[in-house]
Amino acid sequence: MKTLIERAKEGKITREMHHVSECETMDAEKLRTSIASGLIVIPKNSRREIKKVIGIGRGMRVKVNANIGSSPDAASLKEEIKKMNVAVDAGADTLMDLSIGGDIRSIRKMILKKCPVPLGTVPIYQAAVQCVSGGGKIVEMNPDHIFSVIEEQAREGVDFMTVHCGVTKESLEKLKEQGRLMGIVSRGGSFLASWITHNKKENPLYEQYDRLLEIAKKYDVTLSLGDGLRPGCIADANDKAQLKETEILGDLTKRAWETGVQIMVEGPGHVPLHKIKENMEFQKRVCHGAPYYVLGPLVTDIAPGYDHITSAIGGAIAAWNGADFLCYVTPSEHLGLPTAADVREGVIASRIAAHAADIAKGVAGAEKWDHELSGHRLRRDWKKQIEFSIDPEKAKKYRDRNKPKQKDVCTMCGEYCAMKQMEEHVR
Repeated sequence: MKTLIERAKEGKITREMHHVSECETMDAEKLRTSIASGLIVIPKNSRREIKKVIGIGRGMRVKVNANIGSSPDAASLKEEIKKMNVAVDAGADTLMDLSIGGDIRSIRKMILKKCPVPLGTVPIYQAAVQCVSGGGKIVEMNPDHIFSVIEEQAREGVDFMTVHCGVTKESLEKLKEQGRLMGIVSRGGSFLASWITHNKKENPLYEQYDRLLEIAKKYDVTLSLGDGLRPGCIADANDKAQLKETEILGDLTKRAWETGVQIMVEGPGHVPLHKIKENMEFQKRVCHGAPYYVLGPLVTDIAPGYDHITSAIGGAIAAWNGADFLCYVTPSEHLGLPTAADVREGVIASRIAAHAADIAKGVAGAEKWDHELSGHRLRRDWKKQIEFSIDPEKAKKYRDRNKPKQKDVCTMCGEYCAMKQMEEHVR
């Protein structure tokens, strides 16, 4: 069976393309040509049916991903399913299962069974956990085992995978030359950097990239080229190591397209406001316009407990300047495994950032939502205001908590409501 990008190159508009074109109000032929050229991806494994098929890339609404997954200190299938449901209910476009604790296979299989949106994973996590649980060390991972895990997850139906192919001997040399405040903060990046250093061999995901592409093509898995050298603090933003890794990912992007595999490229990380634009433009240039998937970026390092806010600030600016896909950050980032409540906060914060960027970029229909809510606000139609809000549950909670003396106003201004004054005396 041919992959989606191969069918797009042949001029075929598939069922998935028709669905996405209708959801995005984009001409189906324009969408097809963008997929054929790699500017848009539709992450969907050929072995899995999903209720919500989405497009990510140029001209699309900015999408939001929510990470869930167990840890060695908290491994509950029930809790991860709860987080999945909360994330989807809050409007996440995709999910990633980053489980590293408990029965990670069972957790992934159950999430795959129940998840209505595209699901991503980071296969190196399972490879590392299995190596350690078998009595070995992460630096002793067998390359063949890494690829067997990748194929196992692809065969199960995983729609997209983060693979840290750009952590190479060359990019690690740049890291040493540069010197960093925080070094490597990517879990997968640290696994592979340690493996390379210990074994004095090249990253197998880079050295055997054709083998990776063969698996991805077989199951039509979208590869998300991971940023294993992303900056973990603003002091390290846009340094030599990160830029070299991005250049490597640009070369790998072209090789994937030539093979018939859909590609996204991942980005930082922690980046101060004034460096976000140059980062987005650099990635788009060296990665040939491939969809850009960014974590945050977080614009300051000083806000543990509020990093969903620092991330949303950076995410809005990043998306305005070219990022296509935002990975959420929760209030518990840097502090601990998120709860279901944290997941909801993170999704909503990232959706606000994405929507703000959609407005700035002129995405079809984005501003209409704001106009509709403003009309209800003008008429003081509280029920409709809540209905049209991005988080009706929270909006209703605040409205119910503050009971005004007059039902058509709120407790901020009461009878002195500006809109009511204008309605009664000016209009």
